[in-house]
Amino acid sequence: MLSKDTIVKRRQGILFVVSAPSGAGKTSLCQELVSQLPDLRYSVSYTTRKPRPAEIADRHYHFVDEATFRDMIKEGAFLEWAEVYGNLYGTPRAPIKEWISQGIDVLLDIDTQGALQIRRHEPDAVSIYILPPSLEVLRRRLEDRKGDAPDEIARRLKKARDEVKNYRDYIYVIINEDFKFAVRQLEAIVLAERSRTALLDLSAVEQALMEPQEDH
Repeated sequence: MLSKDTIVKRRQGILFVVSAPSGAGKTSLCQELVSQLPDLRYSVSYTTRKPRPAEIADRHYHFVDEATFRDMIKEGAFLEWAEVYGNLYGTPRAPIKEWISQGIDVLLDIDTQGALQIRRHEPDAVSIYILPPSLEVLRRRLEDRKGDAPDEIARRLKKARDEVKNYRDYIYVIINEDFKFAVRQLEAIVLAERSRTALLDLSAVEQALMEPQEDH
């Protein structure tokens, strides 16, 4: 007999890749989703940039100097890495590979350069692009962060105009106008992908559905 508690083992975890222009809210969305889905792992990236106000080391990012980052590149420690706004960002390889092999889903919060590298090496990754309602809203959000100078905000907006064109390369797109609704959309994508039969070990289901053998 099948029920909602029927155990369906996962063959492997799912890699979710979330990208957005700077200030669109992807990091906040990812962190909120992980707080609601404890069986979803959030991959903490490495970066050479300085922490912003309210950012916590090893929770939001692993902050390292450039020499350390370059050494990690040589050691093959990154699944992907890229230079963004003059700073280096990289996704650690080891924990992601371990989680995926254990059937644990992983959420990556990375820029479009990194996402392109991931999709080349991990074709089964589920890609999601977060769009702001408009560039004007994006500008206000960047200003509200109070972590960037006006010339830096202008540079990020210029880059955003080019980056948003990449949304067509992603499987899913979410417009982050209402934060709570955007979180629900992100959660719906994760839950739907988890139900794909190609990723499941359905032996428990098949066993429950087998007709009992008649005695002769």
